[in-house]
Amino acid sequence: MAENYVQIPGDRAAQLRDALPFWMSLLLIPIAWLGAVKGGWTVLLLPVMTWYFFSLLDAILGLNTANADPQTDDSRLTWYRAITLIWPFAQFVTLFGILWYVTGPGDAHLNPLETIVLFFGMGVVTGTVGINYSHELMHQKNVTERWLGDILLSMVLYSHFRSEHLQVHHIHVGTPRDTVTARYNEGFHRFFPRVLRDSLLSAFRAEKAMLARRDEPWTSPRNPFWRYWALQGAMLALALILGGWEGLALFVWQAFVAIWQLELVNYVEHYGLTRKHLGDGKYEHVKPHHSWNAAHKASNWLLINLQRHSDHHYKPDRRFPLLQNYTQADAPQLPYGYPIMTMAAMVPPLWRRYMNPRVRHWREMYYPEITDWAPYNKARTPTPR
Repeated sequence: MAENYVQIPGDRAAQLRDALPFWMSLLLIPIAWLGAVKGGWTVLLLPVMTWYFFSLLDAILGLNTANADPQTDDSRLTWYRAITLIWPFAQFVTLFGILWYVTGPGDAHLNPLETIVLFFGMGVVTGTVGINYSHELMHQKNVTERWLGDILLSMVLYSHFRSEHLQVHHIHVGTPRDTVTARYNEGFHRFFPRVLRDSLLSAFRAEKAMLARRDEPWTSPRNPFWRYWALQGAMLALALILGGWEGLALFVWQAFVAIWQLELVNYVEHYGLTRKHLGDGKYEHVKPHHSWNAAHKASNWLLINLQRHSDHHYKPDRRFPLLQNYTQADAPQLPYGYPIMTMAAMVPPLWRRYMNPRVRHWREMYYPEITDWAPYNKARTPTPR
């Protein structure tokens, strides 16, 4: 990793200038409203912007391998933090405002197909941006930020992601106990239904086990699932009030698309990367080489440095401007940013062509002593050696 840090300036104006590229996600708000008001080809703009525009910028702008000083004080991160604090309110107003508009005043000039495509695009945004920002917020110690993270997740009906991510994924990543570590040669179309089922169950079991350690039943008011269900119920009720049954269906549709976007990213982040089994169900500690990374500049603006994923697992509560880039010598690198890689994941033969040789090279590089990888390719604990 780099030792010459780029210092975040102390001057507020300079801080804003440096943070502004991460604010580009706000451009998606007027684009969403343009699609709702104008209809036609404009309803395609949200996925085009999210997937293709930022991928084009990646090709033009290249990589950003510079690292900010990880000891930077929070007082210098105000403008970076602000985007994650603003977004929950912007998303709430946009999502429910457009839902009300297309089922009421704007119903006459949007045909059913345009409305469905528009809310597909809304799901791309609430998944790519909204869930990603909730991920940043849920890792912070500040109670308000964690609540905002919960609100974002409730807007896509995936509140249990917080429990699953914090209490299962970060602990068991790269092992069979982690649902969202994609197995080698497991196509996304098999991975997705498995994760939808297993992540909810593992999240609930994790919270139940934590309560049991305090001698409390799962029905305890301290079980966060009560909060999850209440928030999700409130969001569903609001969608029904504003848009009737059509509004409720559109809300559920965008939520499904958002979850699909999240799990595509989960699929990419750890595909085929496994921690070495030490015997008796124990595994080595998580290391930088257990996550796929991408240093592409523009997609890291959109994803607030999520692609610096190895460092996130090293320091989960480190704020996104301070996440460190790892070189190829320290952690595996993807050939493209997450937007392109998630599109490739939807075509399993293409994905395997790009990624399986990289996984095999990774295995030879980090674990030359392991000659039988068959147990690691399955969702079960390898046989102790």
